Amino acid sequence: MTTGGAATDGDDGDRPSVWGDRGILARTMPAGSRRWVPLFKQSFVFLLVLGAAALSTVVPWLTVSDPVAMWSGVLAAALGVAYAAAAARDARLLRAEIVIPALDFVAVGLLRFGTGDSRSLFLPVILLAIIWIAVWPGRVNVLWLLLGSSVTFLLPFVIDPGGRGPSDVVRLAFALTIYAIVGLAVNELARQARQKVDRSRAEQRAVERELDRAASVQQSLLPPDARTLPATFSVVGACVPARTVGGDFYDWYSTPDGMALTVGDVMGKGVGAGMIAAAVRSVVRSSVEDPDPASALRRATVGLATGDDDTAVQFTTCFHVRITPTGDMRWVDAGHGLAFLRRADGRVERLRSTDLPIGIGTAWTARTATLDAADTLVCISDGVLDLFDDELEAVGRVEELLGATGDPAAIVQEVIALAGTEERPDDVTVVAASFVPALVGA
Repeated sequence: MTTGGAATDGDDGDRPSVWGDRGILARTMPAGSRRWVPLFKQSFVFLLVLGAAALSTVVPWLTVSDPVAMWSGVLAAALGVAYAAAAARDARLLRAEIVIPALDFVAVGLLRFGTGDSRSLFLPVILLAIIWIAVWPGRVNVLWLLLGSSVTFLLPFVIDPGGRGPSDVVRLAFALTIYAIVGLAVNELARQARQKVDRSRAEQRAVERELDRAASVQQSLLPPDARTLPATFSVVGACVPARTVGGDFYDWYSTPDGMALTVGDVMGKGVGAGMIAAAVRSVVRSSVEDPDPASALRRATVGLATGDDDTAVQFTTCFHVRITPTGDMRWVDAGHGLAFLRRADGRVERLRSTDLPIGIGTAWTARTATLDAADTLVCISDGVLDLFDDELEAVGRVEELLGATGDPAAIVQEVIALAGTEERPDDVTVVAASFVPALVGA
């Protein structure tokens, strides 16, 4: 018994975000959060440009060669913030996200010219815009960042063409070369990072598909409803795995002398435990013709053995019972210890055994009991005990729950309601079978 669902962002589900296609960080973020990434980054650029202008204004030893150009740079960075804020509300604007770093190149060029030109301390701010574009996929983006860097360096030539010598041209060429190398390096690192993220996500999807298939297979192994059993019995069961695939299992089926019922719990959780559970269930069911329930567990031990090393067998607790149409029970308990008889008058008896689990023990003893009219046999997994706050009193709480009702469906519903939808440390399994001998021969 499993439930699941998926949530999507209603604003971005139909239109891909440019940043979502380009950014590495955005690939791991919810769709609705991606739109805010450019605003987050541009805010830092704006604060740096604004801080540079403010410091140059108030600190005497910092140069302000052209206040108008300097504050125009702050305005250009502010326009970038405005565009990023608009894009955060309308994802379509992110298709032209390059507008934001383009404004930053202009802002840094104006800031540089206004704070001493070639002597300006604030040129490194350009690296933020360069890295912004360099992380986008495609080597062509290196050309865009070179174009942007050229704008930053050429703005002083446009604003004040005079006083420029050959050294300025050499400085421009050298700077563009350095920035091109930085851009190529960042672009390549970003490409490799994207490939790793894509591989990881592909592997994760493959694992999820395999888990879904395994869960479907495990679900298909659960028994059909009790209509396949003699009319003497009313049986209900449910299993809520802690993960997609669980280590708990239950089964019931008709036998030549009545019916058989099995509940097992494999050590651990996940696919490995699920595989062991399926194997134990299949081997136990193959003993349908053998009236001795202990024989089924012996076969399961042989079937799981993989070599001379006994530790290679993962241990499994298991309760297995054969019930005749007259209510006679032959049961065996391999370390499970969580089977109860709920009598018609409300008394609850626990079926106790000292036998060891499959994988540890080598011999099991079949015991007998009798189901009278309206009695109910209930077997749970230890995950049910985890549903109660006080583990020391959990068995007593289970017995109280059983004493309140003998209806199999009500018992199962009560336990599953306790399990709820929250994450649990262990699988939760419950099976309840009632006996109505009056129907015999009807």
